[in-house]
Amino acid sequence: MKIRLDKMICNLGYSTRSQLKKEMKTGCVTVNGQIVKDSSLIVDSDIDVVTYYNETINYIKYIYLMMNKPQGVISATEDYHCAKTVIDLLDDFSKNFQPFPVGRLDKDTEGLLLLTNDGKLAHNMLSPRKHVDKTYFAYIEGRLTDNDIKAFNEGVTFLDDGYKTMPAKLEIIKSNDISECKVTIKEGKFHQVKRMFEAVDKRVIYLKRLSMGAIKLDEELNLGEYRELNDDEMLLLKEYM
Repeated sequence: MKIRLDKMICNLGYSTRSQLKKEMKTGCVTVNGQIVKDSSLIVDSDIDVVTYYNETINYIKYIYLMMNKPQGVISATEDYHCAKTVIDLLDDFSKNFQPFPVGRLDKDTEGLLLLTNDGKLAHNMLSPRKHVDKTYFAYIEGRLTDNDIKAFNEGVTFLDDGYKTMPAKLEIIKSNDISECKVTIKEGKFHQVKRMFEAVDKRVIYLKRLSMGAIKLDEELNLGEYRELNDDEMLLLKEYM
């Protein structure tokens, strides 16, 4: 990949462009073993060997993160009302890639959230044509029944606007005054899971996303923690790239 030398170094958080320009006058940057003082030099990140203060720079164009999103945090890159966003939970290195959430989780919903700066992957995963499964665990106010399973399987009609959802899978774990279940949907309508349960006269009191497509939440991640996707997980995303 052809890229400006200063962009290659600064995008990875090693320095700022203005600071790097001053630093390069001291000979701290080399390209293929030769000292370079022109920060605008075009290099090939796949071929050229770049060092910064004797550290080899391995350029990464895209970043792919898995986060265990906590409640109270907005799934957005910024919020005009100054609410805390998922980007605020990232370290400076990750922020340098300018990642964004792949889809959204409601403010009061926990669980799996993917973040990336790969627009093509995000678009393909969110495309209605792909019908990417999203599975949630929920606590529900009200007893769940086989009739609810049937209703979800056939698609339910929202009470507010009359939209009928695609068929969804409802798995009852426990049926009681407070029920436990898993639900898998293929769409991403606004407040979809909550509205589906409202359509069958139930109320969601806790919601956590467990998976998106073949990517499952790493249960070792505490709320608010994140990590880069591993090689196996990246292979699972290959069809969307």
